[in-house]
Amino acid sequence: MKKRWWHDKTAYQIYPKSFKDNNGDGIGDLRGIIEKLDYLKELGIGIVWISPIYKSPFVDQGYDISDYYAIDPAFGTMEDMDELLKEAKKRDIAIVMDLVVNHCSDQHEWFQKALKDPFGPYGEYFYIREGKDGNPPCNWRSYFGGSVWEKLPGYDNLFYLHMFAKEQPDLNWENPKVRQEIYKMIRWWLEKGIAGFRLDAIINIKKDLRFVDFPADREDGMCAGTTMLAYARGVMDFLQEMKQEAFAPYDAFTIGELFDFRPQELKRYIGNEGCFESIFDFSPHLLGASENGWYDRRKISMDEFRDTVFESKAVSQEIGMMANIIENHDEPRGVSRYLPKDGQNDRGKKLLAGISLMTFGLPFLYQGQEIGMTNKRFSSIEEVDDISTLDEYQVALEHGIGEDEALKIVSEMSRDNARTPMQWSDDEHGGFTEGNPWLLVNENYKELNVKEQEGREDSVLSFYKKLIALRTDSEYGEAVVYGKQEPVLTELQNFTGFYRRGKEKTLLVLANVQKEKRSVSVTAAVKGVVADNCGMEPGIEAVEKTEDGSRISMEGYQFLILETENI
Repeated sequence: MKKRWWHDKTAYQIYPKSFKDNNGDGIGDLRGIIEKLDYLKELGIGIVWISPIYKSPFVDQGYDISDYYAIDPAFGTMEDMDELLKEAKKRDIAIVMDLVVNHCSDQHEWFQKALKDPFGPYGEYFYIREGKDGNPPCNWRSYFGGSVWEKLPGYDNLFYLHMFAKEQPDLNWENPKVRQEIYKMIRWWLEKGIAGFRLDAIINIKKDLRFVDFPADREDGMCAGTTMLAYARGVMDFLQEMKQEAFAPYDAFTIGELFDFRPQELKRYIGNEGCFESIFDFSPHLLGASENGWYDRRKISMDEFRDTVFESKAVSQEIGMMANIIENHDEPRGVSRYLPKDGQNDRGKKLLAGISLMTFGLPFLYQGQEIGMTNKRFSSIEEVDDISTLDEYQVALEHGIGEDEALKIVSEMSRDNARTPMQWSDDEHGGFTEGNPWLLVNENYKELNVKEQEGREDSVLSFYKKLIALRTDSEYGEAVVYGKQEPVLTELQNFTGFYRRGKEKTLLVLANVQKEKRSVSVTAAVKGVVADNCGMEPGIEAVEKTEDGSRISMEGYQFLILETENI
């Protein structure tokens, strides 16, 4: 693996609509991000990914782009964007933007021209196909529910393809003119000074061009869109072309959102000659899912989380650096999703932070994660904004689940959990805005906020700062960034343990994921305590030297980073 400038960085995702509102209209904006750059710098952040800020009708919260070259007025102006880039550069923070090119908005100029003349040149910018006697061409289901096909207005038997919402028509990557338009846009933004892109839903750009039916996986007679992806071939040709024509000339940082890829192809994605610098490691997020919908999901344990991460790292650390996440704008809050109920406190939050940031890979925080923000309690489905949650609520009702239970089920997985406004202080609306927030603030903002934690050395925020600083630490940084991850004590339940073996230092990471105390033995001599979530002043009192190595006594939900002798 070639060493890259971003390897020792910690990245941070901003969902701009919910981060910080500067002008009081209830919507976060670019000037709000500028206002908080010093906060991000102090936290230790080196890369900031900003979710879409392009002009959009906001059917899917900005992931439906109507103009790739314009900032949506809700977020500010292009002058604000230029100032953000300038100020971020002063603080050595690289700005990464979202690249949403599987689809655009139905309000985009290209699609509007296609509507006027579906048989003309812009009709070829999209997948417009004839139906079967007025029915869709095939039985694929969109990610947001319902068919991927929508009738073209004014035509009885013409349909256009949309893997997501009907207002998000898929772009036809088979058309070289479309690809060149996309590459031109990418180069325009890189010339402006951004460091690179997070590539949204990028594996979807290649379709199974047969457009055939697959076996239905629900009572609606349709199959998941992911079924089609298993039969699509040739996506790597598109990705390598995009790399060579748009990314490589600018040494751009690129990170792909890939849920559906073949593990044996990982080298082609993030290897030294791969098409991306990195991809997100979604292996824990796929656990517990059901083809039937959220109502049929099962709760997963931290041991399952541990095992799937270990399995992923066993492959990836020999190839490249994947990005480690426990939450993002499309997922519920990690502490609510993964930690047992009795561990959803400051100690448990620090434990989850430690496991994530000490695992091999690029740490990728999501706004509010650093203070341990939690899922919101929804009292009514009317409080929900997310279209995916609303669809899953209807699916649950259709399967005989009562309204109260259906609300409880979808509330646990709703994307709105991560999209509630950032909790900066105990002021009204969490200090996010002086106006009325576009989405209700989590009720716990009075107790859980940045201002309160900044003043406490034993806060979750302080522990995140300590962990982040280890990546650039002169003594331990090499082991934290490049050290081989080696699982240990995997036979134990409610426990996570692994070594990070660097060239000169070896670190042992231990997490007791239960309220009961326990003692564990390892075949290594412990030299000292690097970090302990039970106290900011590490001690070695709980470590006993044995003939075979060391025995460590651990409190409930205790997390330790220990330095050991190299063995």
